[in-house]
Amino acid sequence: MSSRVCGKPIGSMAFALAARNSKPVRQALITGPLARAYSARPPSSASESGREPAGRSKATIHTIKKLYRENKPIAMMTAYDYPTAVACEHAGIDLVLVGDSLAMVALGHEDTSQITMDEMLHHSRAVARGTRSGFIVSDLPFGTYHTDESTAVANAIRMIKEGRAEAVKLEAGRRAAPRIDAIVNGAGIPVVGHIGLTPQTAVSLGGFRVQGKSVTAAQALIDDALALQDAGCFAIVLEAMPSLVAETITRLLNIPTIGIGAGPHTSGQVLVYSDMMGIFDRFTPKFCRRFANLAPQMEGALAQYKNDVRARTFPQEGIHTYAMPPAAEENWRRHVQQIYGLELGESGENAAGSIAHTVKSVKSAAKENGSSS
Repeated sequence: MSSRVCGKPIGSMAFALAARNSKPVRQALITGPLARAYSARPPSSASESGREPAGRSKATIHTIKKLYRENKPIAMMTAYDYPTAVACEHAGIDLVLVGDSLAMVALGHEDTSQITMDEMLHHSRAVARGTRSGFIVSDLPFGTYHTDESTAVANAIRMIKEGRAEAVKLEAGRRAAPRIDAIVNGAGIPVVGHIGLTPQTAVSLGGFRVQGKSVTAAQALIDDALALQDAGCFAIVLEAMPSLVAETITRLLNIPTIGIGAGPHTSGQVLVYSDMMGIFDRFTPKFCRRFANLAPQMEGALAQYKNDVRARTFPQEGIHTYAMPPAAEENWRRHVQQIYGLELGESGENAAGSIAHTVKSVKSAAKENGSSS
């Protein structure tokens, strides 16, 4: 920032023993906030949904301005659906951006210009359902604000009403100032600007290239930033520009700057979730730091799942299954044997008992081997 900017996992056998022999533990495992009976069942409370507030009040524009005044860097992160929004919520992210980068990292498009307004609304609503305290900013996609002020305002209103966003972001320079003014002062909708590398119009920039590398180009970025501030933007994203240029813009403005590939001197930072988590398969921008590398773990987990299904080691009776009451189970076995001539395998508590017996046998054998040695 510049001086200007005011126990170890429970094994499956042990789990079965606990489920059979310790009723209080079993009850806690079933009703705890992290383990619902099945994911499609609606939660019965905010606590069970895992969406308890992250120990903070709802973020607003005033929250962002306060962070800016106190020279505290602002954390923005992209989110594209309910799970990514919940992750941002639990991490205490300040600004949650429903970025049109989801066109590439979530929908597989070649660039961001191909996503539609309806698709952005769909994803924005999903993020809103997972966000309780973060401030939601949603991108207006390419072609939804470029033609005239009335179209820009109409689509911004849709994003607030239908997408449940709290602000919109536009990739545009000084030429879009009248449209931004109409959205902010005409419709009362907060706007975040975006200058530098603007992916929606990367073709006109010669591709995904760093901007502002010459004195003339850097001055043009400053002119854009000042025009967007005057038009009413409450923050501006600075993407892919020299750190020195981003610092200059940050020190000249009276509103926060959020950098992405713009160095450490901006008022805050933003990254694409899929990039920083290591789950986008095409490329990782130079400016992105991978805070995790989840792709190998995800692929490994999926491979293990496939192997366990093939080997019939998942699901396990008594651990991942539901049981009938003992009397009903006995009657059902008798009914099936008499009607269909089938002898069913063990299930429920019988299977848990078998697993418990196996655990006891293994422990006894290990103890005997230890004594003999």
